[in-house]
Amino acid sequence: MHLSDGVLTMPVVTVTTVVAGSLIAYSLKTLKQEDIPKISLMTATFFVLSLISIPIGPSSVHPLLCGLLGIMLGWQSPVAIFISLLLQALLFQHGGLTTLGANTLLVSVPAILCYYFFFHFNKNKKMSQTVISGLSGLIGVLLAVLILIATLFITSSYFSEGSLSVIKLLVIGHIPLLFIETLLTAFIINILVKVRPELILRKI
Repeated sequence: MHLSDGVLTMPVVTVTTVVAGSLIAYSLKTLKQEDIPKISLMTATFFVLSLISIPIGPSSVHPLLCGLLGIMLGWQSPVAIFISLLLQALLFQHGGLTTLGANTLLVSVPAILCYYFFFHFNKNKKMSQTVISGLSGLIGVLLAVLILIATLFITSSYFSEGSLSVIKLLVIGHIPLLFIETLLTAFIINILVKVRPELILRKI
């Protein structure tokens, strides 16, 4: 999911950077001092797990944790994601600086939407928290892939050309991740609800 430098056109880089910057600014505005330890924990988690990646063309397949980040951090998730991606770009040349805005949005937008999804259905009590959290993990990956496809398609039609196009390879590569993140998110949230329920956001 890390887009490399030079992949996106300048208009796309400009727009994604401005939008991501605005999103991060809003996230910082809503941030409270008591949120910092939890944000630090999730930043480290995302930083480590997203380094486990398989390069595919101009991007890569790696754990996204959109559902988990969204449930845990809500609107603060862009801060954790941005810091992780910035450190990865600077320390490991993983991703890129010009695509930092786009990469931040690829994970942040699904995370925020998963946040609303989880707490909307959790409030109505129509499904168990385990099922809702699992679906959040699944939806997070789907949304991230759709945003990635849209970004690459807007950038150049080259990425969609051929029977084994970059976009098709990325879609196929993320299929196993759908199942992994569904189970992983459900498992982690289920444990936290029992052991440390105060870590789960309660309000929208």
